Amino acid sequence: MAIGDATSGTSLAGQINFQGLGSGTDFGALIDKLVQVEQGRVTTYQTWKQSWLDKNTAFKDLNSKMLTLRTTLQGMDTVGEFLKKSAVSSNTATLTATAGGDAETGSVSYSVLQLARNKMMVTSSGYATLTQNINTLGTAAKFVYTYKGVTVSNSVPSTATLTDLANIINANGANNGVRASTLYDGTNYYLQIRGMDTGAASSLVISNATTIPGFGGGNFLTTQNNQDAKFKINGWPLSNAYMSRSTNTVTDAVTGLTLNLLSSGAGTITVNTDIDAVVQNVKTFVNQVNVVRKQIQNLTKYDSTTKQGSILTGNYGLQIIGTIMDNITAAPGVGFAQGRDLYTSLAPTGLSTDATQGSPTEGQILLDETVLRNVLASNAASVGKIFAAQYVGDTDSGDITYNSYISGITKAGTYDVKYTVAGGKITSASIGGYATTFNSNSSYLTGGAGTPISGLVVRVNNLTDGSYAHTVNLRVGKTGELYNELGDLTNAQTGPLNILQTNYQSIADNIQKKIDDENVRIANMAAHLKDQYSKLDALLGQYNQMQTQLSSQITQLAKS
Repeated sequence: MAIGDATSGTSLAGQINFQGLGSGTDFGALIDKLVQVEQGRVTTYQTWKQSWLDKNTAFKDLNSKMLTLRTTLQGMDTVGEFLKKSAVSSNTATLTATAGGDAETGSVSYSVLQLARNKMMVTSSGYATLTQNINTLGTAAKFVYTYKGVTVSNSVPSTATLTDLANIINANGANNGVRASTLYDGTNYYLQIRGMDTGAASSLVISNATTIPGFGGGNFLTTQNNQDAKFKINGWPLSNAYMSRSTNTVTDAVTGLTLNLLSSGAGTITVNTDIDAVVQNVKTFVNQVNVVRKQIQNLTKYDSTTKQGSILTGNYGLQIIGTIMDNITAAPGVGFAQGRDLYTSLAPTGLSTDATQGSPTEGQILLDETVLRNVLASNAASVGKIFAAQYVGDTDSGDITYNSYISGITKAGTYDVKYTVAGGKITSASIGGYATTFNSNSSYLTGGAGTPISGLVVRVNNLTDGSYAHTVNLRVGKTGELYNELGDLTNAQTGPLNILQTNYQSIADNIQKKIDDENVRIANMAAHLKDQYSKLDALLGQYNQMQTQLSSQITQLAKS
């Protein structure tokens, strides 16, 4: 008799899978409940793990916003990028110009005597068709030219056409800037050869080593000679002298101006600050910084009414990051000094932080556009400096001169410069309290390696015996300062956000290990319970069978 036949359930005594018992007790459901109770701990672990993963996601989102801000700042961290200016020429047929942020506002007069040109030459004799054989030697010939001092030889096969010759010249790997083509005057075809570079140094000469008939040096007509551009700025140079450049795009004649020479003539360039463009730059700066500030606020806020914090309320690392970000925009510029810089912070340019509790913009940067436009109209250069100065250095005394720094090494700041001169030579020196290397003969002080002043060079001008104390300022504007700091904060290896992400992921991984261990424990417990209750099932089945038999015997005795 199969165990359990006396009930409606199924009992598989001795096995771990069963449903119901002969006694009518559903031990399967009982075991499920016991397992469910044990799984409560797993649920707690899973909730705990998810909280760390959510925090990690919040860090990644913040990191992404900070990187976006850094990219934005990168596009305006120099005065040339930040302080937009316009340049208008009075004679656009002769010259057009564009202005960088470091161009001085005002007017610049100009006169252009001649443009820079490239050399062009055309064969004096033509051919009736492009398919006509131009190499009549019956064997390979050479077409040789010298361009910018480099001689190039082209092998021309027999039966080559004019088109073949042009293609051979253009395809030659030794070609250093010469272009060949064909011209058609309506009757005959001609070979044109021209240098691609303008300027007096870009000479092009057909060599006498050329052997192909009709293409020697004497067989070409010069249609345009190469020459430099010649021009004057503000009437200089005097008399018949001119500035000259090899191209018609001149970037180094007037600081901050790019001149595009178009023809001979004269006129005036008027440079003005493009206030609308600069205001837009400031708005972009403010908006992008506020995006990050708002994100940090949301992640760390605490609702005193509901007594509920946010996902990262109280997180020490995030508090530090928020403080760093706030301090950069609020503190004086690095290397800026009262009395030497008109603006040493962002406040005079119309920026402030909303400190009104409960305000929708509490903690955000506010921009007074009227103030900004006014200071731009009167002191645009100073506005550009506090926002976007890139290691602008100077000193407070003619005794010393700021010389140079090393990008990425030297730290901006204000440093004391102390030195002693004896016998007309420097005998000791320090910058910012750090010992420097110096050469008494050249009088240069250089910041030592491993210090903030590493690579900073200051020249000593006054070598009169005595001890001196001055300062050197190396300025970085707020966009550059914030850009650099964001680089540290978001660094993939050493940045605090990435370190926090790594730590939080490790915590989540360790919790997952606890979940895995707990699942194994519960599975083992379930198996053990099923084994125990299977044995109990078998025992109860036996008792049921005995009860049935006894009941049957008692019934029989009662009938006898």
